[in-house]
Amino acid sequence: MIPKLHYISQGATPKEHIENIQKACSAGAELVQLDVKNISEKKYLKLAKEAREITAYFQTRLILSGAYKIAKEIKADGVHLEQKDSCPATARIHLYTWQLIGAAANTLKECENLLEKQVDYITLRPFRADETLPAENTALGFNGYTTILEALQTKTPIIGGGGIVTKDITEILKTGISGVAVSDEITQNFDIVKTFNQLLSASSTEEKRHTF
Repeated sequence: MIPKLHYISQGATPKEHIENIQKACSAGAELVQLDVKNISEKKYLKLAKEAREITAYFQTRLILSGAYKIAKEIKADGVHLEQKDSCPATARIHLYTWQLIGAAANTLKECENLLEKQVDYITLRPFRADETLPAENTALGFNGYTTILEALQTKTPIIGGGGIVTKDITEILKTGISGVAVSDEITQNFDIVKTFNQLLSASSTEEKRHTF
């Protein structure tokens, strides 16, 4: 089962990324993705170990952006690969069989290619224009999501990403999207994790509903 809400870490410094991961875990995020850029492998490893300690404590899944060798070393729950990163098939050879591989796509063709490589989930993005992503990535919106998901007809979870906020969730789920990856809105207010979980009917809210 791939959690329905993915928190993509943000921060002006590596330390802030770790602090924000801790806050997201405390708020009930079921999966966090360590997404630091432009740091050395040695620093990334140190950071990933810190993130692993936090997520293990909260029983939250940890995904690393790109660094599949470090993901294996620290026994993270998996990796998320951009189009410019390693091929998922290459990463799969290195990883443990239980580790997840997620990958980013923007078009139907990219999704089809990733499904052929047997990724565990795809992040389809951006939902709306997002300056943090390459300019050639078309904003997909509700119509783009619907069109691609109808063409794919896949059981592989497709996660929406790129500028998604809570008010989008009800309509997004109608497109066939199975979950969302969020950074901005959660970093600005970690309490909103609970709202996302409720809107997505995430398993953490299901469990809470049945405890007396």
